[in-house]
Amino acid sequence: MAQPFTPETILVTPAWLHAHLDDPAVRIIDTRPRDQYMAGHIPGAVSLDVYALPCHDTSPEGLDAFVHRMEEAFASAGVGEGQTVVFYDEVAGQWAARGLWCLYYLGHDGGRLLDGGLRGWQAAGYSLSDTPVSVLPSAFRAHPRPEEVASYETVLGAIQDPQVNIVDTRRPSEYAGTEIRAPRGGRIPGAVHLDWVHNLRPDGTLKSPQELADQYAQLGLSPSREVITYCQGGYRAAHTWLVLKLLGYPRVRNYVGSWYEWGRREELPVENLTRPAPQPGAS
Repeated sequence: MAQPFTPETILVTPAWLHAHLDDPAVRIIDTRPRDQYMAGHIPGAVSLDVYALPCHDTSPEGLDAFVHRMEEAFASAGVGEGQTVVFYDEVAGQWAARGLWCLYYLGHDGGRLLDGGLRGWQAAGYSLSDTPVSVLPSAFRAHPRPEEVASYETVLGAIQDPQVNIVDTRRPSEYAGTEIRAPRGGRIPGAVHLDWVHNLRPDGTLKSPQELADQYAQLGLSPSREVITYCQGGYRAAHTWLVLKLLGYPRVRNYVGSWYEWGRREELPVENLTRPAPQPGAS
């Protein structure tokens, strides 16, 4: 049975991680770009730049290729069955959440998030290392959970489904279509909007469960409905996926291709400031 998603089971504090630095059952993964890792990281952490591992094609073939790439990446990072795998970046941020989402999507239940990230680690008075860590590759094997990912076809079918909420986690300018980061700007028709940064306190830790529950209820979301999150490349969307899972939403998918893919597929509908959402039956 999959690990339950609660703040108590998924989030770890800097103090907890510091106490487990020498625990062979704990693998620490720094998800930031390699140059940032080399400038200073948590002692014992392995570098895995998740931003360098996107998924721009969510066709069945594209998702299969993504699973294979991530399987190799986690094996290279020494991730093994039964390990506790702690992901971090500068704060409790999108890169760490993307690593955790991906590990869970691939069937591993040991993913954890360092609440507060590297900023919280340093604020607690713990030191950094600039010595890169090498580990022996593991025999990591993926057992994908298809219910945790959305393809462009899944999203297209959800647009007119009242039992599915689509959440845009990008900046307001991206949602409005005034900041264009693909051949087309705008949003998926019917998507509601909340920038992922609203999941965090100013110190980089996650807001309290009550604060998070209130802001998503105000957005019109309900645990009784399925939720699909998206952004530009499935990173910010992974953060909101994680938050909703922590709040007990049972059916949440990350549209991992997100706007990078959606904005390039000319056959897919787009809503923006100059192009309102198509009405049912409209051409």
